[in-house]
Amino acid sequence: MGNQEMTMPTKYSPQDTEAKWYPFWVNGKFFEATGKEGKKPYTIVIPPPNVTGKLHLGHAWDTTLQDILIRTKRMQGYDALWLPGMDHAGIATQAKVEGKLREEGLSRYDLGREKFLEKSWEWKEEYASHIREQWAKLGLALDYSRERFTLDEGLSKAVREVFVRLYEKGLIYRGEYIINWDPQTKTALSDIEVIYKDVQGAFYHMKYPLVDGSGYIEVATTRPETMLGDTAVAVHPEDDRYKHLIGKKVKLPIVGREIEIVGDDYVDMEFGSGAVKITPAHDPNDFEIGNRHNLERVLVMSEDGKMNENADKYQGMDRFECRKQIVKDLQDMGVLFKIEEHTHSVGHSERSGAVVEPYLSTQWFVKMEPLAKAAIELQKSDGKVNFVPERFEKTYLHWIENIRDWCISRQLWWGHRIPAWYHKQTGEVFVAHEAPKDIENWEQDNDVLDTWFSSALWPFSTMGWPNIESADFKRYYSTDVLVTGYDIIYFWVARMIFQGLEFTDKRPFKDVLIHGLVRDSQGRKMSKSLGNGVDPMDVIDKYGADALRFFLATGSSPGNDLRFYWEKVESTWNFANKIWNASRFALMNMNGLKYEEIDLSGEKSIADQWILTRLQETIESVTRLTEAYEFGEVGRVLYNFIWDDFCDWYIEMAKLPLYGENEEAKQTTRSVLAYVLDQTLRLLHPLMPFITEEIWQHLPHKGESITVAAWPEKQGDLIFANAVVDFNLLKDIIRSVRNTRSELNVPMSKQIELHIKAKDEQVLGQLNRGLQYIEKFCNPSELKLGTDLPTPEKSMSNVLTGVELFLPLAGLLDLDAEIARLEKELEKLDKEVERVQKKLSNQGFIAKAPEKVIEEEKAKEKDYIEKREAVQARIAELKG
Repeated sequence: MGNQEMTMPTKYSPQDTEAKWYPFWVNGKFFEATGKEGKKPYTIVIPPPNVTGKLHLGHAWDTTLQDILIRTKRMQGYDALWLPGMDHAGIATQAKVEGKLREEGLSRYDLGREKFLEKSWEWKEEYASHIREQWAKLGLALDYSRERFTLDEGLSKAVREVFVRLYEKGLIYRGEYIINWDPQTKTALSDIEVIYKDVQGAFYHMKYPLVDGSGYIEVATTRPETMLGDTAVAVHPEDDRYKHLIGKKVKLPIVGREIEIVGDDYVDMEFGSGAVKITPAHDPNDFEIGNRHNLERVLVMSEDGKMNENADKYQGMDRFECRKQIVKDLQDMGVLFKIEEHTHSVGHSERSGAVVEPYLSTQWFVKMEPLAKAAIELQKSDGKVNFVPERFEKTYLHWIENIRDWCISRQLWWGHRIPAWYHKQTGEVFVAHEAPKDIENWEQDNDVLDTWFSSALWPFSTMGWPNIESADFKRYYSTDVLVTGYDIIYFWVARMIFQGLEFTDKRPFKDVLIHGLVRDSQGRKMSKSLGNGVDPMDVIDKYGADALRFFLATGSSPGNDLRFYWEKVESTWNFANKIWNASRFALMNMNGLKYEEIDLSGEKSIADQWILTRLQETIESVTRLTEAYEFGEVGRVLYNFIWDDFCDWYIEMAKLPLYGENEEAKQTTRSVLAYVLDQTLRLLHPLMPFITEEIWQHLPHKGESITVAAWPEKQGDLIFANAVVDFNLLKDIIRSVRNTRSELNVPMSKQIELHIKAKDEQVLGQLNRGLQYIEKFCNPSELKLGTDLPTPEKSMSNVLTGVELFLPLAGLLDLDAEIARLEKELEKLDKEVERVQKKLSNQGFIAKAPEKVIEEEKAKEKDYIEKREAVQARIAELKG
């Protein structure tokens, strides 16, 4: 089969090419996992993007890597499942919907919970379609028949099941704790939703007087408004300056409350005055000290960031207005005696931009230490989660070995509502999958779960869990690889491992492939404030998805950041054009060749044998490197093979038989062209799916789509080692003659005399076998080959491995310049000989290096010495 009659356009247009193939793939169900017995399953679950947003370059990079893996595995015969889905993104979605309501002069409270949720679902449906459109433009091979959403019925059931089980095991509890609080959206935030910015602030130094009148103790703070909630001053128990004061009391200025001086090892004696004010309701470290010393927790702010009834005369003031007023008042009282400018890192809400307040609140928490223990033990076993690169395992273990309990409740309406009810009379807490039967006596908790709670279940909840008899759960879980950025190892990767082990007794994925961040060309993080962001859809509109994908896949190595350069994307687009033009040439010269007519059994030229061998080497390298997730190297190998070997060398060589009279040679060359191009397109397909499908459909082929064509396998009977040696010599000769012509401005159209002196009969045989290529691509007026040719006078020369080239160029050669060039070449060879001999005389190297490496170095030494001797002889002749 094939569509050679449908000629390819002269110019490659990614916009025209890419538009038609995605519907073809989806409608043909080529991306759907089959569940066929006998095929080994291979599973990836997509990290679900927020349903609110546009996909950024980081998403494009992350999904491109997954797409490469899933397409490769499908072609290798696996039952490949790439499960798509989206995250409900609690805070982000609610903020968007509330913003829309504000434009209409409404708030969520005007609508009520049910109506607000209806609006949120409408928003979800609209934006989910935008995400799918972007997936389509990227060409992602997703199984849409299994698409999931973190708030769909099945996942909601899984979330309730996990909550109830953890609660019944005592791993979920409700209690007071210091959390990240956003006073603008009035909700708790996870650590990942807090963005830290350097802010110009101050240290405010104050004197707290001792109650017995014997003096004062100096403390300092960056948030003086919180002093209204102080319930102690802490010093180090070994600090000679203060240990005699432990147990005494100071009087809290303004409030007048007497608070104790306590000794605690947490205090750094070297920092500041060595005494620390303790505000257990407004600082996480103070909270822990308060617990150790049974201190009262005095909350001085309301949820909206205004001072409350415990703030004395400042009640009702905004926290920052209060700061200004309290500083003035403390100065007037003589308590605040020094203000020291200080730049410090301050947390801001990622969504609202508000300064985050460490805030004492009653919330739901997960006890993380018991879950972390199982994950730590897993990493000591053969069945551990493999991090790529390995260094990120240390990062992961460091985080989970120092883990804190996880605040999972959020003061939102959009999300998984906490399955807990409170009895209206008794206050009893009822936690269950469903509401109590006498619901009129109960009130459900108003909060929802942190978005990361449902995301942590993603690898198994999407497969039908808690129904462990689900066909997908039994076949496709656990998954093979998770591809994600290093910035969410703790927030998401660790929690998925915890929950996977707790509820399935299996690791959720075998490997975790870590990539970095996409930065701009200067290495800066892309952000709205810098205005340096790049929309991947804009890149696709300009250069096509294949160009963007190839750039993203090959622009970095695992674990490292990637810098975005428009020039590199354009370079990849040029690569696509090169492939297109080479394919057009091949197709125009196939003369209607059919798939069943492809025959590689005929007599093959040196060029045929060489390209077939190079193809087998490329197949082996690409397959091995893909398994190792070295996509940058995959791209380099393919680029070099396609651009250099196939396009620049083989196609030029193929023109000799194609334009000749030997019909048998023509047919063999057509077969080699068709076969090599077909296999090359298959190797390239996972990186550049659109252009490869387009070209492959024009080629003689078998099957409906390249997406389900078999992955190339190395064929031992198509490896011709001798041909590679012969051809490499021919390449060196042709390249050398071309370079000499270029140096002397002698065009290829002008014939030149060429003498090639072989070092022995074996090399002479190689030259004779490749005679047609030397004559065609060197264009000699006279060609002399031999082992004992006399050196022509006044000629340009070049010493290659096994041969010496002489180009008699009477009237064109500057004798002094040629001697200078040879002396420069001699100097270079002297250094190479010295380097390799130094290496070989190093006993440490000889003792440790593998035998193969030592032999390679000896071969280099022999080669450099032979070249040096030839250059020395040539210099002597010219100086004559």
